[in-house]
Amino acid sequence: MYQRTIAESVGCVGIGLHSGRKVSLKVRPAPVDNGIVFIRTDLPSSPVVKASVENVVDTTHATTIGVGDAKVSTIEHLMASFAGLGIDNAFVEVDAPEVPIMDGSAGPLLFLLKSGGIRVQHKSKRFIVIKKAVKIGNQQEGWAELSPAKEFKVSCSVDFDHPMLQKQVYKMSFSDTNFEKELSMARTFGFLNEVEYLRSQGLIKGGSLDNAIVVDDFRVLNEGGLRFSDEFVRHKMLDAIGDISILGMPVIGHLSLHKSGHRLNFELAQKLIADPKAWKIVEVKKKETEKVKFKVPHFGMMKPSVS
Repeated sequence: MYQRTIAESVGCVGIGLHSGRKVSLKVRPAPVDNGIVFIRTDLPSSPVVKASVENVVDTTHATTIGVGDAKVSTIEHLMASFAGLGIDNAFVEVDAPEVPIMDGSAGPLLFLLKSGGIRVQHKSKRFIVIKKAVKIGNQQEGWAELSPAKEFKVSCSVDFDHPMLQKQVYKMSFSDTNFEKELSMARTFGFLNEVEYLRSQGLIKGGSLDNAIVVDDFRVLNEGGLRFSDEFVRHKMLDAIGDISILGMPVIGHLSLHKSGHRLNFELAQKLIADPKAWKIVEVKKKETEKVKFKVPHFGMMKPSVS
């Protein structure tokens, strides 16, 4: 029920998916009510960009936040990892315009954060409780919805015109254990013809079969195949959890998605915030725990450790 930050600073080096540049990433502890704040250490004066709805500047191919000329892209896997561990506050230093893609999943980033340990802070968490349904999109092109529920749960479906990606559905009640076991290792994916087009546009310079699933007209090109038979829909759910965490606090409600992507996820968060009657902020004190009518996500306690 209390806010959390990372116990010890941790870092890694990886490749930026779109830039192809080597990226150094460092995550440091932050004080209560700080939120997740990114710092561009490669720019003069090391400008800061808070992960918040108002700072989202682009959702093409990834979620990008920015303030002025300082932008940070491909934040969704790291944001999902913070959500999966119940981390509310952290400073994230990057020396490039994007977070490293690692293996295309949240798994390595989750491992990195866990290696730093979790420190429980002495201030109560705040939750966004959904009071009425908010929906955006349509059945044909895709939709996203947040509706009232007693806990945070997610339902996701995809339906592509491809023999391997015809309708897949996945549902999950959110917890740290479920996130780590069921979602964190699901990788980003793309179609071969899309990969060729994006490269012709100067994008995904760092993309390879080591950090993404690539499918042609009939099969997965990665030598090891899939990690889950429904890895595609699981990754879409992973992205959505990262995108919706841009709200700045855990959600108590049902997140439903059909053929959704970064744009729809962000527009859903925007539409929710724009309707004050659709949500309320609840801060639960320890002595009030027994009065809570909703089930908060479970985040297991972890002993601090340093890698």
